[in-house]
Amino acid sequence: MDSAEDGEPEGGTVGLDANRTVLWAQVLSGDPQMSIDSDLRLRPPRISGNPSVYLGDVARAAIRSLGPADPPFFDRPPGYDEQKWTLSTRAGDVSMSITSNSYWAFGLFGKCFLNRIEMTGPLPLRARIVHDIAASLGRNPWEPVAARRFERVSGASPAEHRAAWQDLIESARAEMNEDIASLDARVARLRGETEIEGILAEADNSLDEARSALADHNAPAVERALARAISALVEADPTTEI
Repeated sequence: MDSAEDGEPEGGTVGLDANRTVLWAQVLSGDPQMSIDSDLRLRPPRISGNPSVYLGDVARAAIRSLGPADPPFFDRPPGYDEQKWTLSTRAGDVSMSITSNSYWAFGLFGKCFLNRIEMTGPLPLRARIVHDIAASLGRNPWEPVAARRFERVSGASPAEHRAAWQDLIESARAEMNEDIASLDARVARLRGETEIEGILAEADNSLDEARSALADHNAPAVERALARAISALVEADPTTEI
């Protein structure tokens, strides 16, 4: 069968929404191979007695981008097809559910699969996770291998998929840009005191690093650079409120 079979998820895509996000992504690789324990939790591969599951490149990127969380739970564990499943997990205020199904060529290869990713939680956190998923994959996840089948199964047009992903990515980038600009303004307000110019120069360097990291779509590096800039600002003026 060339589309999602039993347990077919709800169609349509949802991007910049106050309550939830629904995105569809093209899988290119079925790896990594993992395993499932007796409690239906995701575990490392090759554990004696644990059945195998192929997580895929998209789900791996999504789970990593979510951040520290309990091992994902398989609401629909795989059967004969080890790449067909539904899992859910949560980190802080964000809940994530991922469904993996084949949608063309009978699921013979990893790239015959798509993932439906649904999240609830604060919009800025969801946007940041989506930004990190795309950056981790290094490609446009919304671009399918079999366009017509992808559109039919997902219930959304190529333009709708692109807009949903890109709107969230740009929202995350805009927020990081605002953080950089805010700290830059704080540095400017402290200019003129000779004894702290060296510290402010360190803050400037960190903000430049944050801008470079943002241009490279490296959000974790942006955060690290901003943390260094904040540390320098507090050292320059302990009364500074961040």
